[in-house]
Amino acid sequence: MSVLYKITVASFLVFFSFISLNVKANNPEYEARRTSYIDNAIANQTGEVIIFQAYKNLPVDQQKLGNILTELTANLTADFDIVKLIRVLCLSNGQYDSIILPVLRPIPFWLEKNEDTKQYWSENHMIMWMSSDWLLHEKYGKTIDSTLEKRLRHYLKLKIQYGFYEFYSSVYAGYCLSGLLNLADFAQDAEIKSLATQASQLLLKDILKLTNDKGVFFPVAGRNYVSKYESAYGQNHNNLIYLLTGMGQTETGSHAGSFLATSNLSIDDVYNSWTPTLNTSFTLGHTLQNGVNNINNLMSFKDKVIFQWSSGAYFHPDVATSTFKLLKDLNLWGHYEFDEFQPFSILPTELASGFAETASAISKSSGVYNPTISIFKNKSVTLSSIEDFWKGKVGYQQFPVVANAGTSAVFTISGTPTTDWNDRPSRTSNTHLPYVKQKDNVSLVMYRPEKGLALFGYKDEKLDVSLFWENDKFDEIRESGNWILGREGSGYVAVRRNCTSEINGVRACTNPDGQTWVIMVGNSDMYGSFDAFEQKINQSQYEERWYFNVPTFQWVYYAKIVVDGKTIEYAWNGDFLAGPTQPTGIRKNTIDNTIAVFPNPAKANFNIDLSDLKSTASIKIINSTGQVIQQLESEPNNAFKTITTIGWSSGLYVIEVSTKDGVFINKILIENQ
Repeated sequence: MSVLYKITVASFLVFFSFISLNVKANNPEYEARRTSYIDNAIANQTGEVIIFQAYKNLPVDQQKLGNILTELTANLTADFDIVKLIRVLCLSNGQYDSIILPVLRPIPFWLEKNEDTKQYWSENHMIMWMSSDWLLHEKYGKTIDSTLEKRLRHYLKLKIQYGFYEFYSSVYAGYCLSGLLNLADFAQDAEIKSLATQASQLLLKDILKLTNDKGVFFPVAGRNYVSKYESAYGQNHNNLIYLLTGMGQTETGSHAGSFLATSNLSIDDVYNSWTPTLNTSFTLGHTLQNGVNNINNLMSFKDKVIFQWSSGAYFHPDVATSTFKLLKDLNLWGHYEFDEFQPFSILPTELASGFAETASAISKSSGVYNPTISIFKNKSVTLSSIEDFWKGKVGYQQFPVVANAGTSAVFTISGTPTTDWNDRPSRTSNTHLPYVKQKDNVSLVMYRPEKGLALFGYKDEKLDVSLFWENDKFDEIRESGNWILGREGSGYVAVRRNCTSEINGVRACTNPDGQTWVIMVGNSDMYGSFDAFEQKINQSQYEERWYFNVPTFQWVYYAKIVVDGKTIEYAWNGDFLAGPTQPTGIRKNTIDNTIAVFPNPAKANFNIDLSDLKSTASIKIINSTGQVIQQLESEPNNAFKTITTIGWSSGLYVIEVSTKDGVFINKILIENQ
């Protein structure tokens, strides 16, 4: 056998092996959707058509390409367009190198001093910048900084081991995916290519986990926007769902869809991961301490801080010092993400941690690490929640509980009620986060804003809680007491509101002390008719109360729901100063809502001053366990009411006086021998 023949055979086998490794094993239905999706986008010139044109070896639309290049340097989110340009470069075999590369060359691909517009942190931005930098390095020999390769590998391994910080985000997932798919398709480094492939598949599986059988994705999320819950279809993530499963409406040409449709990624495992039913609870990610002291500890100082920021750890007391130091080192106080903190730039760095602890009601809760997620899905209905996540503190784009009866998202959100749900600060979708506990298809949702929020302007109507409920999405709506029920096809959802009032045309409640809501989903498979579902709701038992826990010297806000055989309850402890100023569901309507009681502390008896009251008063004495131990009436013009305390246990008691003019509350300490 000649040497030439052996070389030829060996070359053929190597070539065949290479081809075999890159042959798509995807199911034919997916390939058909993918082909149709691409053809429709090109024919209709929709979405990211230049990517489809490059993929099909067609001339790229020069006007669209030119517009991107012209606006790139001034674009705050230039990385969103850079990943598209990288894909065109990698798909087009050099035809556009001379047009694109000169524009990319002067752009910094990682955070530098005095940056005030572009964002290089949060995981979607990080992977778009890093993947683009790396592929330009591999393909064109671009000079890279000394830490890129290390942090890129670290980032990919982090996602595979711990998941995504911006979990289940219908805003950010698609942009993470574009950076990952560029690496999965075009990286020459075998490990980076493999890691990016795995991370891409995990991200897509996350999306399908909470997708219902109508192709709708209304998730609990670590970072999201209200707009993503207003429409079931026509959004970036819907393109991914349609391509992967064929569910939902036919979509064409979105950012994420263009990357997936032109990718060689194997998706069969992703497609097979979808299930019509799911009932699970799990913990994602890692603790902040593990991230700071272990996971990211081998990064350079700048990269370590950026990785901390990607998990939302900005001004948490444990990392505030490093945040202040980097902001000062790189002079980032003028960046739009940090300009509101500029007044604190004069503080010595060593004071940062103490200041952050004082401001813990707003400094801690930007973190999106180590959440416990509960998911219930039964065909078209879903209910998902983040359990016990920064309760009482400011929320930063987190959506802690979301239900769906088919194509209708339902959730609660704190803040000033408005009919324009998008008219909220984008950074703080919730002015205070609830405690959530989910059991199967029922969630208990309790709000109790921290008193420290008032120091930062979060008070009065900013503490209200609203219900996102779109009437026109339902085929039928019923109300029963505090419950509101909706039916969409064979899917059902019910919400027990804290009150039945409206504020500014929105279903909302105003109690600033504490509110409890309940959300439940079901369908005809689970309950039969909508009537039967309503009957389960009407049989429910609900309890809510405040009491003072003497041994711990804490005010406790307690709530309990028993429905459909499920019991969920929670006792929310707060310090001595965090007690109720009013009964649940009632906002006080006078300037001074206390009544005088004396002597205080008292022994054998005490007096209640009723001289300012103009109407009949109902008086309740409530002990530290929340029990009403005495109840009596007082007629108008009675100056004082004397209460005998002989036989009472020593401890703190609440005096609640209710009249037609308002509710008045005070506390008294009894010191019986």
